Amino acid sequence: MPSIPLQRTLAVSSLVYAAALWGLVWYPYRLLDQAGVGGIASSFFSYATPLLLIGWLHGRALHTARGHWLWLSALGLAAGWTNLAYVLAVLEGEVVRVLLLFYLSPLWTVLFARFLLHEKLNRAGWAVMALAAGGALAMLWQAGDWPLPRNYAEWLGLSAGVMFAASNVISRHLDSVTEGAKAVSIWAGVAVLTVIGLALKPAELDFMADAEAATWLLLLGVGIAIGSMTYAVQYGLARVPANQAIVIFLSELVVAAIAAYFLSDERMGVQEWIGAVMIVTASLFSGHMEDDRKGKPHV
Repeated sequence: MPSIPLQRTLAVSSLVYAAALWGLVWYPYRLLDQAGVGGIASSFFSYATPLLLIGWLHGRALHTARGHWLWLSALGLAAGWTNLAYVLAVLEGEVVRVLLLFYLSPLWTVLFARFLLHEKLNRAGWAVMALAAGGALAMLWQAGDWPLPRNYAEWLGLSAGVMFAASNVISRHLDSVTEGAKAVSIWAGVAVLTVIGLALKPAELDFMADAEAATWLLLLGVGIAIGSMTYAVQYGLARVPANQAIVIFLSELVVAAIAAYFLSDERMGVQEWIGAVMIVTASLFSGHMEDDRKGKPHV
């Protein structure tokens, strides 16, 4: 067993790794889209890969957690939508705007925690909620229009953040379940949702008829990366306080912004930067949103 300082270093490093990879993974998904592999199909193959390759290793853990299967199913579907919606959103929208809407998750976390875990806000919590909501208004405001996401991709990004909050609150409820069982539930959740999506849009599988070896290798590579990220997140969240974890996760925004600048030539205006600063600040203080007697939900 590693020492406590080493274990903490590994946990922090795993979250940094996951955040950085999430800030970059949108690009190979776009490359796959250009190769004719739609977002639903690429999500299916990239999440089915770790499920089939290593999911069986956690069969015993899943059996042990059989009393929690209902909650594990809820975790899988919530996290499944988070990941699928994220992929579809970054394929069609501006990466940084999508991620900023995603990182409204502290706002949704406290609402889910209030109703599912009966956790109450303190004064700082209300301030964080107001700051996050204000950031969204600042970023989305357009004269004469309601301050709402402006396209399908941004609605997907917003919904991904809502489900991210739900999945983390459910994960808190499942503290006694192993990380491996949770990881398998997440992979399976994406697989189930994408199978439904492919049933509705079977044309997304047409690429299989003449896909080049490079396309299959890229799908395999993304699948392996997804599997490693899921493990990294579960390992880190189990060992790093939630308020520190959200700070680390915010590095995803930095990585994504730099990558988007060089790889897709995306830019944000002054109004969007003001909203971004407010949302990021709200996320930084999200660890202080609940009464200390009740504990803190993961965000």
